[in-house]
Amino acid sequence: MENKKVLLGMSGGVDSSVSALLLKNNGYEVIGATLKLFSKNENSDTYKDAKSICDFLNIEHHVYDYKEEFKKRVIDNFIDCYSNCKTPNPCIECNRYMKFGVMYEKAKELGCFYIATGHYAKTEYSEKYRRWVLKKSNAGKKDQSYVLWNIQKELLEHIIFPLGNFENKEEIRAIAKDSNLKVANKPDSEDICFIPDGNYKDFLEKNSKLKPKKGNIVNLEGKVLGEHSGLYNYTIGQRKGLGISNPVPLFVLGFDKEKNEVIVGEEDKLYKKEILVTDINLLLIDELNDELEVEVKTRYSSRLAKARISQEGKNIKVKFDEPQRAITPGQSAVFYIDDIVLGGGKIISSF
Repeated sequence: MENKKVLLGMSGGVDSSVSALLLKNNGYEVIGATLKLFSKNENSDTYKDAKSICDFLNIEHHVYDYKEEFKKRVIDNFIDCYSNCKTPNPCIECNRYMKFGVMYEKAKELGCFYIATGHYAKTEYSEKYRRWVLKKSNAGKKDQSYVLWNIQKELLEHIIFPLGNFENKEEIRAIAKDSNLKVANKPDSEDICFIPDGNYKDFLEKNSKLKPKKGNIVNLEGKVLGEHSGLYNYTIGQRKGLGISNPVPLFVLGFDKEKNEVIVGEEDKLYKKEILVTDINLLLIDELNDELEVEVKTRYSSRLAKARISQEGKNIKVKFDEPQRAITPGQSAVFYIDDIVLGGGKIISSF
């Protein structure tokens, strides 16, 4: 007999709430799980709304405290990236280690075969590849497969994304409203969850050894053009807030950590045709033996770009058909074949 027991990550938002409703309507035995990940939202509506929805739908609800693991896996990584002139994506670490890491372990303890979240993505068995695959959702720009590349492939057959076939958030809100879910009009959270005010510089200064440290802003020839307030205050591609005047607009191209310098240049210097990617996680194949034609996303909001990928030691080299703008170390490069996620890795350099 099929085990239709599923542990669902409940954030108290409309996506996870509608996911609970859809799973229940499809005959699953749903258990809601809300993870305590950081102290700032201890008294927020997250837990109240999650419990309220679970009570309304008559499903079991648990709250689990994983603040220690979250700090180690997500917050410390976030700080480490900025300390080393990289721009992190904490959602990717959270998905790997929390939502599809410790939560899956908890699911097994509870006798659940499945875990589920309100992400806009799909999992299904592919006859062509003879394995479970992670795919783009139908939600276009809202698709979240990019932030899921780092989950373990062994988990794919255990993951359900109830929202994978919906095309937009309005459909989800309409279902919530029609079903009298009180979170139907609850706003989306756009910021990093542990920095709700969006001020990551303030967060870094209060929670790490990073403090304002002035240094030079220089061009590619090393000419001093101005002064910066700390390397972590800048990101590749940034134009505003440099405090320097120039006949042609200048953009942040990179950093020299040893010299404590921000390097700037004209926009054409932002375009690179090759990148090197590390910390590889392949979902669709076990190893990359030959050069492969794929499409690549280098940021959550960037467009897919055609490229060829090849193994280079433990890393993967990506050669784009057309140069790409503002490639940023610390961000993820995610590889797609059609609508299937081949895998991905962390960008370490571009050239």
